[in-house]
Amino acid sequence: MTSRVVVIVPTYNGLRYLVPCLESLRRQTYRDFFVLVMDDGSDDGTADVLRALFPEVALVRFAKNRGLARAQNAAIATTCTEFVALLNNDTEAAPDWLDHLVRAADARLDAWAVAGKLRLFDRRSALHAAGDSFGVDGVPRNIGVWETDDGRWDDGRAIWGPQGGAALYRRSALDALSDERCGTPFDESFFMYCEDVDLNWRARLRGFDTAFAPEAIVYHHVSATAGGALASYYVGRNMLAVLVKDMPGALLRNHWRRILRAQWGYCVESLRHGREPAARARLRGQFATVRMLPDLLRARRCLLSRRAVPVDNRDLERRLFAPPAGYATIDDHAGHATGGGENGEDVTTDAAGR
Repeated sequence: MTSRVVVIVPTYNGLRYLVPCLESLRRQTYRDFFVLVMDDGSDDGTADVLRALFPEVALVRFAKNRGLARAQNAAIATTCTEFVALLNNDTEAAPDWLDHLVRAADARLDAWAVAGKLRLFDRRSALHAAGDSFGVDGVPRNIGVWETDDGRWDDGRAIWGPQGGAALYRRSALDALSDERCGTPFDESFFMYCEDVDLNWRARLRGFDTAFAPEAIVYHHVSATAGGALASYYVGRNMLAVLVKDMPGALLRNHWRRILRAQWGYCVESLRHGREPAARARLRGQFATVRMLPDLLRARRCLLSRRAVPVDNRDLERRLFAPPAGYATIDDHAGHATGGGENGEDVTTDAAGR
């Protein structure tokens, strides 16, 4: 009989962290699931170790690194479970993590996905994310990042969508949201970073809501298996790509000054640290968005024309986070501007080191 849940763990040369991640999944109290590791071209012996130590784990392998978005799509396509859970390889899940996610999904049949909490691995009372938010300035944010987890975010009021590093998705929703260009949940042109932000926008535009399971806790090493200049490039590029592809025109017109101010701030910060490879890469990524414009605009027309529910832009606007003056930025928290975790792809500070 088919399990209700597949837990997909993407990995790329992250064996050091993958083993304890899989051990934590063995300790789950919820048992109606199986684990699939999506190996995106690793050359660190991942396949041999899995065969020797985790024979119960399914393995799908790419011969070379195809990018996180494509890897996740390939893994999803090989399964047929009711729910799909995504989990970063540099995490360890609490024993009742999956149980709380599934209970929340069963209690909220209207929810397309369930977000849990990511806490810092080395500061276990501190949050890395209590779900994802999105700012009127066009910046994705980790809710509660670096704050002590004292329960202030447990009502889920600020959640825009789940963070792809530890989330449960309803397969029927992923099927409904499959990318308008290529028929897959995650837009593979994003390669890595912000592919989950794009998916959250598409869900919001279809009128889908996200449930929150604050007791579903994962401990995250943060940026352990990806980062540096390559990550900075894709963050710089894909944050702008999300705005071009997904943000309705009315919201862009209302908030273009804040969006421009945020992007200009990243440019200035990159120029200020121009000797650093990550800063230069971020700047290159921002300009690389220009080459994506034709495809992004085609996807935008298709996406906005296929909104099954005529979502009120005013309702979307109410759900966006309005950062106060002087609020922390990505660069202030050494997050996406200087590297981040493999997923990705963060009220809150900005997309801080997924």
